Amino acid sequence: MSSASGEGLPGPDKSADTGLSSASGEGLPGPDKSADTGLYVPNFMAMKKSIEPVRIAVIGGSGLYEMEELKDAREVRIRTPFGRPSDSLHIGRISGVPVAFLPRHGRGHRLLPAEIPQRANMYALKSIGIDTVISISAVGSLREELVPRYFIFPDQLVDETRGRVSTFFGSGIAAHVGMAEPFCNDISNFLYERSLALGITSHKGGTYVCIEGPAFSTKAESEYHRKMGYSIVGMTASPEAKLAREAGLCYAPVSLVTDYDVWKEGQEVSAAQVFETLKFNIDNVRKLIVDAIGHLPALMRTCNCREMMKTAVFTPKEAIPGRTFAKLRLLLKGNI
Repeated sequence: MSSASGEGLPGPDKSADTGLSSASGEGLPGPDKSADTGLYVPNFMAMKKSIEPVRIAVIGGSGLYEMEELKDAREVRIRTPFGRPSDSLHIGRISGVPVAFLPRHGRGHRLLPAEIPQRANMYALKSIGIDTVISISAVGSLREELVPRYFIFPDQLVDETRGRVSTFFGSGIAAHVGMAEPFCNDISNFLYERSLALGITSHKGGTYVCIEGPAFSTKAESEYHRKMGYSIVGMTASPEAKLAREAGLCYAPVSLVTDYDVWKEGQEVSAAQVFETLKFNIDNVRKLIVDAIGHLPALMRTCNCREMMKTAVFTPKEAIPGRTFAKLRLLLKGNI
């Protein structure tokens, strides 16, 4: 029997390794050639020691695929036990603060909402030391007063997706993490205050309902969501928020209103309308990111986002299969 500590494990698969590589290959220690992908995969721990700690990540949604504001940037490609992320991580500085940027849909918007490798994305961010994720996404408004071009900082989430894998766990380990407060209130409140300070019309609170997509809602669905009291509708917050919680990350969405979904007669959403409004929203969200990240390191936090997993694992350590333990070691450290 394999040891739960991972000692004496019988030859874990290459897919269970975490590898990183610089797009340029410069400045990375002792790379090994990966036979299956052709990527250079340096020693992970050596790389972590060779770069300045990066604690903050920005996930860019529709319309935000690159960040000119990211200075001294380099691309880092990561292979996780859950496959590759949506794109390379772009690591650099914003307002002098180390930051990682990841385009959720990939550069060129190649991935549908259900195709986004959410587990790989969160695992990759966790693996480089990220503890805070600012998630940017476009949404439709379900309320008259939440006008297109507004920024919304929701505090609740309803998951109406179907078939998306929403946990890192299983395969011999059961975990049930708390999601009563799905987003980090400390980070959300902070971002909301910075947004107001910049003169951006913003709203704090409300429920984000995440639909499967990729099609927009029917009128019946939109009216149902309104009657349920939901505030905004999008396609990407779940399982992203759930996986961030399992990874022990402070996760806060910045939801950019682009339309009124389809409930408002004569203003039914279209892709053209979304992208037209996004041009305005993206300029403002860039301003918010630059401003907020400059102040974020000084924020005093009272949240317990990073502690939620300490009581979430039900399976005794000795009962976890060795290969599963090895795959999830990064997430289990300090929590079991």
